Amino acid sequence: MTKILNSLNPQEVWSIFEDVCAVPRPSKHEEKIREFILNFAKQNNIESYVDKAGNVILRKPATPGNENMKGVVMQSHMDMVPQKNNDTKHDFLTDPIVPRIVGEWVHATGTTLGSDNGIGMCASMAIMAAKNLQHGPLECLITIDEETGMTGAFELEGGILKSDILLNLDSEDHGEIFIGCAGGENTVAKINYKQETPEANSTAFTIAVKGLKGGHSGLDINTGRGNANKITNRILWNASKEFGLRVSTISGGNLRNAIPREANSLVTVPNDKKDAFLKFVKDFTVTIQKELATTDAGLIISVEATTLPTSVMDANSQHKLLNAIYTCPNGVFGMSADMIGLVETSNNVAIVKVENGIAQVETLQRSSVESQKEDVANAIACSFESNGFTVERTGSYPGWKPNVNSDILKTMIAVYKNMYGAEPKLQAVHAGLECGLLGSVYPNWDMISFGPTIRSPHSPDERVDIKSVENFWNYLVETLKNIPKK
Repeated sequence: MTKILNSLNPQEVWSIFEDVCAVPRPSKHEEKIREFILNFAKQNNIESYVDKAGNVILRKPATPGNENMKGVVMQSHMDMVPQKNNDTKHDFLTDPIVPRIVGEWVHATGTTLGSDNGIGMCASMAIMAAKNLQHGPLECLITIDEETGMTGAFELEGGILKSDILLNLDSEDHGEIFIGCAGGENTVAKINYKQETPEANSTAFTIAVKGLKGGHSGLDINTGRGNANKITNRILWNASKEFGLRVSTISGGNLRNAIPREANSLVTVPNDKKDAFLKFVKDFTVTIQKELATTDAGLIISVEATTLPTSVMDANSQHKLLNAIYTCPNGVFGMSADMIGLVETSNNVAIVKVENGIAQVETLQRSSVESQKEDVANAIACSFESNGFTVERTGSYPGWKPNVNSDILKTMIAVYKNMYGAEPKLQAVHAGLECGLLGSVYPNWDMISFGPTIRSPHSPDERVDIKSVENFWNYLVETLKNIPKK
């Protein structure tokens, strides 16, 4: 594959990133990227270690004269979110990501780019390989499975890392320093249903909701973008009451931390109601397109006649499913009173699957206030349990409480001001940075998160600003030169 990113600065970061793009690394399939990192370490005489979870740890001694600096661990994650456009043929387990330069941005070709968190990972690797930089003792922690469960952070053992400061390189706005993040929890609801033979005098239709922007279920939850699962459920709920619609299958969304962009359903409608049903969907499409005209203008809802399925849900279970999804809260629930513009609490109705006698709905709650996270999770559990579902809550992880008196924060503000003549913005993020979990294992760490400018992560529109990568790199290098002494 011809390299196209070599002309970009800093070349040492972009060169590694382009090599990384050729290595498949979807969440829970990190074997190839881990091997790549270990080979990189070996080629550059960097001490490397793989822990029990599968995380990679790299170590590098201080440069002469800087041995008394506090130790720093640069932290990133090796996995990426595998999302592609419907018309893109791509196997994330075997095919390379194909980067392309569009103006001032680097995009992928019909897929997610993996700049989240590939740029941060590659920057830390470039630091470890560099021969001409000044720094104190360095460690590099590259975790597995951040995107679908934070498994690497959950399973990190205490005592392995010796540093005093954590620099998380997984934020997405250069010029902003993140000092806090939301915690999260998964709520999964499941119900078994009877499979019945559809009425002979009915017609089957496929309903496709597509063209939505989707995006990160934390960072983009306040944008007002459409949720394909909730839109689909509005159609099915209304049509079941008005036209006797019966559900055969539903498939909406595939990642708990992404706003669902597409949903498909297979339904049946009595023959004497099908014309009225088709008119309803047409009119409903116009209504929803008007609702989302500003935030999601690409919405398409299509209906096509198809072969009658072998089975549909029993009516009682269908009623419970559609009611539960309808009443399940989705979107922003509260804004922070302490940091203007910060979403405090939210929920994403992420995945809906109905097939083979099992209906399952997966949701993700986030909040920077633990009691609020618990409250929303309780509300969602009530919504489903009152409709006969069994509910399982898993993967709860803590948030990261801001520390405005942090020593590394003071250092990085001073470095930024000296470099750019202005102070960086202090932020907390409505997303599950690993800092919360890592800080619970290493409570002595003084933590900061920062990174380049990335837009539309977790979607095929993902892109990274080229100039911001250079600025991010320079800021990281200068920060490491100015780490406080022990």
